[in-house]
Amino acid sequence: MTIIYGIKNCDTIKKARNWLEQQQIPYQFIDYRTDGLTSEQLQAFSQQCGWQNLLNTRGTTYRQLPDSDKTDLDESKALALMLGQPAMIKRPLLVHNNEHHLGFKPADYQRIFGLST
Repeated sequence: MTIIYGIKNCDTIKKARNWLEQQQIPYQFIDYRTDGLTSEQLQAFSQQCGWQNLLNTRGTTYRQLPDSDKTDLDESKALALMLGQPAMIKRPLLVHNNEHHLGFKPADYQRIFGLST
């Protein structure tokens, strides 16, 4: 089973989903905002990917945080921020064959799914 996590109006999510559909790869899409995200799920993602990789520090949501939220950032504080505002989670998060992959690049997805170029 292939699962892609993200937010439906994200351009990168749209590109990743379009790529999967063009390759006729079945997947389940889970929208953090619509379907929700539990603390346990986020903790598991952090264990697989690392909280520093999960936290999208380049996004608007993160950049608009008060400096006090960005100061002394550790895993616990970062996970609480991401749980409260899932737009801060790097997208997409693809889970395929129990492996977690962040971001979308067509060449990476070709490798992940074992497709020739």
